[in-house]
Amino acid sequence: MHLPKAELHLHIEGTLEPELAFALAGRNGVVLPYADTEELRTAYLFDDLQSFLDLYYALMAVLRTEDDFAELADAYLARAAAQGVRHAEIFFDPQAHTDRGVPIGTVIEGLGRALERSEETHGISTQLIMCFLRDKSAESALETLEAAKPHLHRISAVGLDSAEVGHPPAKFREVYAAATALGLRKVAHAGEEGPPEYVREALDVLGVERIDHGLRCMEDPELVDRLVSERIPLTLCPLSNVRLRAVDVLEEHPLPAMMAAGLLCTVNSDDPAYFGGYVGDTFHAVHEALGLDREQLRTLARNSFEAAFLDHDEERRARYLSEVEAYAFD
Repeated sequence: MHLPKAELHLHIEGTLEPELAFALAGRNGVVLPYADTEELRTAYLFDDLQSFLDLYYALMAVLRTEDDFAELADAYLARAAAQGVRHAEIFFDPQAHTDRGVPIGTVIEGLGRALERSEETHGISTQLIMCFLRDKSAESALETLEAAKPHLHRISAVGLDSAEVGHPPAKFREVYAAATALGLRKVAHAGEEGPPEYVREALDVLGVERIDHGLRCMEDPELVDRLVSERIPLTLCPLSNVRLRAVDVLEEHPLPAMMAAGLLCTVNSDDPAYFGGYVGDTFHAVHEALGLDREQLRTLARNSFEAAFLDHDEERRARYLSEVEAYAFD
């Protein structure tokens, strides 16, 4: 669906398609435990979050050089442009790379090369969000933030991702305080697997400005009221929710109820190579499965630009919003 939109919940490592994985493996001398791209694509049919994460991190072995990270980002941006994305705020997981010996500068500068030419090449403005792996220690997150300091001109915000249960946001209080002192924006995954209380902690302890996922807020009416009154954006990922069993089938996704409650919902693809579709595909899927009409889709697109970190360029935000209003559905 070509409706102009921003994508605010996208893990760049989750855009690694089997074809690119094999190409990079060949270039870097990495042997993958799959006969071909079709066998690897079959492996993408995982059972739950942990089996997904196991595959997700294993395949990162093919990413070694700045060129690899630049090629990965450029491939995503080309697909995103074809599906109407005009602005993308892209997550990356530095610890997943530094833990296997890839310097953080290689990761950031490789991604940055693709992002800095994105507007000219793809018509997409971009920002980069550095995520901390919540199943690692807070000390590791602080070390990662320190290592990233020479590259902060390329980073707009910090985030928190990976396995949620047992790793509450409060664990990362100190690193988020340090990020605040550096002038970085703040987001965090909360309320996907974890309880509504994790959403509260992300807001109150970490001081985040957006909640990534936030699906389980619907279990807590008081929390819903707060999110509505404070206009806290939620970066929902419906296809991901189904593939990771947070929702049984897309037809049962609470997105319509969340919109009806007045929540500032956005729709995103999360890890599109693994979850069956990029963000335009996701818009089409929720239109078909949930019966969202064209004006509801337009609202989701409008929300995405309102939730974007474009405070420094309100003229750009206004231009994107005008594109949404002017869009004529087929």
